Amino acid sequence: MKRLSILASGLLLFSSVLISCRDTTEKETIVREVEVEKKVQTPEEAEEREGILERTAKKVDKEVNKEIDEEIEKIGDDN
Repeated sequence: MKRLSILASGLLLFSSVLISCRDTTEKETIVREVEVEKKVQTPEEAEEREGILERTAKKVDKEVNKEIDEEIEKIGDDN
């Protein structure tokens, strides 16, 4: 029994020495900074990208809004 306890303690000591001597691998974190330049569209460029239907719809919408405003003015304010 004495021999078994000495053998067990020797094995425990040997295994703890091997585990403590292992190299630990450290992970490296790489951070990259990237600058992105975004082209800002001018109103003329945005207008060029629109189709004829969108431009016509905007003109018609402005005219309808004018007519609505005129009708509201004709009705007047009752307060």
